[in-house]
Amino acid sequence: GWRTGKETAIYKASHTFTLQDPALWDLDAPNFYHITAELTGADGVTDTLTTRFGCRTIEATPDCGLLVNHKRVLIKGVCIHHDFGCLGSAFEYSAAKRQLEILKSMGVNSIRTGHTPPAPQFMDLADEMGILMDVESFDCWRSGKNPYDYGRFFDEWQEKDVASWIRRDRNHPSLLFWCIGNEIYDTHAGSEGADTMRMLLAEVAAHDPARNGIPTLGSNYMPWENTQHCADIIKVAGYNYGERLYASHHEKHPDWVIYGSETSSIVQSRGIYHFPLSQSLLSDDDLQCSSLGNSRTSWGAESWDVCLQSEQRWPFTLGQYLWAGWDYIGEPTPYHTRSSYFGTIDTAGFPKDAYYVVQAAWLDPKTHPMVHLFPYWDFNEGQLIDLCACTNAHSVELFVNGESLGRKVLDSAKGRTASWQAAYHPGSVKVVAYDENGKVVATDEQDSFDDSAMVCLQADRKTISGDGRELAFITITTRDKNGNPVRNANDCVTVRVNGAGVLVGLDNGDSADPDEYQTDSRRLFSGMLLAVVAGNGRTGTITVDVTAPGLRPAVLTLNAAPFEGPVRRRLPPLTFGGSTQEIPVRKLTLTAERT
Repeated sequence: GWRTGKETAIYKASHTFTLQDPALWDLDAPNFYHITAELTGADGVTDTLTTRFGCRTIEATPDCGLLVNHKRVLIKGVCIHHDFGCLGSAFEYSAAKRQLEILKSMGVNSIRTGHTPPAPQFMDLADEMGILMDVESFDCWRSGKNPYDYGRFFDEWQEKDVASWIRRDRNHPSLLFWCIGNEIYDTHAGSEGADTMRMLLAEVAAHDPARNGIPTLGSNYMPWENTQHCADIIKVAGYNYGERLYASHHEKHPDWVIYGSETSSIVQSRGIYHFPLSQSLLSDDDLQCSSLGNSRTSWGAESWDVCLQSEQRWPFTLGQYLWAGWDYIGEPTPYHTRSSYFGTIDTAGFPKDAYYVVQAAWLDPKTHPMVHLFPYWDFNEGQLIDLCACTNAHSVELFVNGESLGRKVLDSAKGRTASWQAAYHPGSVKVVAYDENGKVVATDEQDSFDDSAMVCLQADRKTISGDGRELAFITITTRDKNGNPVRNANDCVTVRVNGAGVLVGLDNGDSADPDEYQTDSRRLFSGMLLAVVAGNGRTGTITVDVTAPGLRPAVLTLNAAPFEGPVRRRLPPLTFGGSTQEIPVRKLTLTAERT
């Protein structure tokens, strides 16, 4: 079936052809094809239409898990919203590609779009990068969750919206699930929910007769009978924070396919640590959540290690989607701030410690050995600090100022994180990871540091198109007089972009920072700030100049390349960020006159 933008020109065409030895699309080697047709409508106008497709098989089984091209694949997934932090909600190709690259480096092989279908180009990127897509449609049916949400229009628009959704995405080889709803109250409230589900399933089948995608539902109502009846209809059931039900439901319903559609909900602020690790503290006066892993919600997982080992306890499941892969604007549990704390990555795209904890569980130690040490090393003299190391290696050993605090063997069934306690003294801490034979496979180190002395810049690319569509992402950090990174720097910097470029926005990933995104002056948060730069319609040199009071400035040069086609005009940033006259308070040191 083909559909153009014209309401009066809807075409139907069918053609059978054979691919000679087609390359299968899979996660490691995504191969896809394009087919183009010229079709003439009743109005006599000919349109050229192109669609992308791939060759692969997908099967979700109750006992053997997910089979892609007849091979078992464990879903290592994350849920994401559609915004890009300081760039807002409009789709940005460069930002989406960067987002998927960072998530893939964490070990992600699948994305759940919470809770709407993504932009068409996002599906194209998933095709190209080998990422399975759980494409979600509705966050409510008739029973709305808010006064002005989609429930007001469900009866009038659901049929049209399902048709548009399915027809647009059904040929994408990255397609895994058609998720027809997230936490739908109708399935819990009464029997009408089951009738609505049957209706939606029939519409999905009508527009995807080849079953290119598997219909599913993500629900937090799985403990209750009405929703279980709906699960018995759809058979492929996503559980939102329902791991405790897996074993009993699998035994009672052996034909159900079970997976975690939302798991984790552990909150953290990048680079913020509340001690001790043994004390769980969801909220604190600083409006931040601890990255040690001891800030937990009432409904979420007990810990990252418990969450990430669920497939070992219940091997019949397909895997899981962590909530969330990336921080997003809104829903700032537990505070009334601007953005969420759920992500393993903040709104600026900077990994939190949780990112590396997930890496330790999801990356192959043979091909990608890794170890990550946290927190940074800058506290009060003599303060007792919890030091944590996550790794996918066999064992880890911690050294504090050259002295070993012991080697620990990690049991994969219990988690990939080891911890020690040590009194803080300036110097360095180092962790060494070993394989089963005692060979060193990875190391990580944290050095103590002084106040910021210089600004440092690092861009993810040196050349962008001058048309304003491609973006460069620049990481701003500081170092002390000895060249050590200042991990907790909060200096306020000013960013000037001259020549053939324009500053698009600044983002430090701080959920509690009220400063504007579109400004030329912003504070670093936990030692980092992101600047986003685009072309301004010209070609040539782009100069990025970053200054801060009392610090050595930094200059970065980019190139705006020639282009064809229209220019995307971007407005220069507003200028009411943090005051550069402020004196940053990086650290409070407590001392006692006597002991």
